[in-house]
Amino acid sequence: QVQLVESGGGLVQAGDSLRLSCAASGRTFRGYVMSWFRQAPGKEREFVAAVMWSGGSTSYADSVKGRFTISRDGAKNTVYLQMNSLKPEDTAVYYCAARLGMVVVTAAPYNYWGQGTQVTVSS
Repeated sequence: QVQLVESGGGLVQAGDSLRLSCAASGRTFRGYVMSWFRQAPGKEREFVAAVMWSGGSTSYADSVKGRFTISRDGAKNTVYLQMNSLKPEDTAVYYCAARLGMVVVTAAPYNYWGQGTQVTVSS
């Protein structure tokens, strides 16, 4: 069965960096899109970034473009989210998600989800 396990969250100050990891297992992910979403208290889950497992093309939400970088390591079956210049508004639980096919920026079409990792950015 498919498992997505996130790690790397924590408490940092504004302007700091963090790298999140998502270890994927249970199947081959060729043809899948791997995405990061985040959810702050009282808010809906929102799209952050996506990478195509095959080919490596990427997509970003406007709010993180230029600060966050998504990548994948096929040998390690791991997806990363490098987050630089963090802001207090980046505070949220970050989730890794996977679906077969194209990038979708809403949460419902994703079949597989991790348990989430908390990122807290203090001002």
